[in-house]
Amino acid sequence: MAELINLNKARKTRDKAKGRRTAAENRAKFGRAGAETALEKARREKAEAALDGAKLDPGGPSPLEGEGGGEADG
Repeated sequence: MAELINLNKARKTRDKAKGRRTAAENRAKFGRAGAETALEKARREKAEAALDGAKLDPGGPSPLEGEGGGEADG
């Protein structure tokens, strides 16, 4: 006599295997190595540091104050 097969379990097993194959393909296709991730993080931090260094001091004098930038008297 032939072995009985639960078709729902067979379908679910087949779908899970297909999902695992797709996931493995996507990891290989879109995944990045640890060195690439670290390099991008270092570049981002360097750019943020350069940007922070170029910011004006919020407590310093305004370039619009002082020399003739105000309203006219009279």
